[in-house]
Amino acid sequence: MGAAGDDDAQARSDGGWRMNRIDELLAQLCPEGVEFRALGDFGELVRGNGMPKSDFVESGVGCIHYGQVYTYYGIWATETISFVVADKAARLAKVEPGDLIITNTSENVDDVCKAVAWIGDTQIVTGGHATVLKHDQDPKYLSYYLRTPHFLAEKRKHATGTKVIDVSAKSLAKIRIPIPPLAVQREIVKVLDAFTALEAELEAQLAAELAARRRQYQHYRDALLSFGELRSENGEWRIGAADDAVAQARGDEVRWMALGEVASFHRGTAITEKQTTEGDIPVVANGPTPVYSHGESNREGETVVVARSGVNAGFVSYWNQPIFLTDAFSVHPDTTILTPCFVFRFLQSKQEVVHSMKKGSGVPHVQVKEMQRFQIPIPPLEEQARIVAILDQFDALVNDLSRGLPAEIAARRQQYAHYRDRLLTFSEAA
Repeated sequence: MGAAGDDDAQARSDGGWRMNRIDELLAQLCPEGVEFRALGDFGELVRGNGMPKSDFVESGVGCIHYGQVYTYYGIWATETISFVVADKAARLAKVEPGDLIITNTSENVDDVCKAVAWIGDTQIVTGGHATVLKHDQDPKYLSYYLRTPHFLAEKRKHATGTKVIDVSAKSLAKIRIPIPPLAVQREIVKVLDAFTALEAELEAQLAAELAARRRQYQHYRDALLSFGELRSENGEWRIGAADDAVAQARGDEVRWMALGEVASFHRGTAITEKQTTEGDIPVVANGPTPVYSHGESNREGETVVVARSGVNAGFVSYWNQPIFLTDAFSVHPDTTILTPCFVFRFLQSKQEVVHSMKKGSGVPHVQVKEMQRFQIPIPPLEEQARIVAILDQFDALVNDLSRGLPAEIAARRQQYAHYRDRLLTFSEAA
């Protein structure tokens, strides 16, 4: 992280120098203030039409769907991820290099009018719910400005609708924004591009750090839960040669048994969302998170859950609170020899194996009888408690990092937004 900090300091230093340069240019080129102009005064707005996602093909004429402006593209783009055939492209709105694609509809007023500047080398097309702004300004400058609080306040005045928010091309044409000289626009873009690149680099570094921490956790988890690999010969299970002497020594002290011999299995209760009553009891089904809430519970205390069907069939989770279990089954070990936490940690370490047990040509299922045959090591209870305590600590470290990353990224984005808004705030010429 030291290198990132050095880069950050350098970027702030360079940004400070460039902001001074921008101030000098403003004083020199527009000492009385910056001219504000309506989008329709300096550009032509062309409304798109058509182009559902079903028109997309593997190759052809590049296109940008309005929904992709929200979900995929940033301030600018040089390549498209979608294409349409030439015949359909001929009937769509054309986007030349330097044009902006501005969305006209959204589920909320904050997102509507989000823009992407097309700075690729070829002409592309766009479809409905989008407007193409053809202009003679710096495209990145315009795209950056359309993210500012000032523009947000202006577009609110023209937004219509409740469930679907719309700002028409006709309304867009009326919105006034500052248009400093091109030399100033380009200096501003250089600063904001530098901060955008730094933000992307920081996010990549933090994501890599989290991935490394997770790999480290999995390594320690697998080492702690390695008691000598189990081998099957003629239907008989025995402990084979371990990968290392430590695991072998620990394996000699451990017996392996079928999970069905040391635990009972209970199916969840079928329920639909309409059948739920008011309450805050999580309804646990066939996935990693609760699907809704209920007023009653059918499981109390420590519960190991295995999702039964669907794409998440075989997903193993652990709950230490009242839950209502539905499309899944719970595993209840004999606590005189196995703790629920240890069972969960071991099954979690074999998650891919459990997932591979799902069968069925339609909706895949993991069957209880398959899980009952699953072999599990049974170390002494003291050893189980020691292993669980260590893994809980590692889990907490990874979770803390997982929670901390979004907060750190959000703080950095807020910092960059501050610089952006400062750079894009001008005194208007009389």
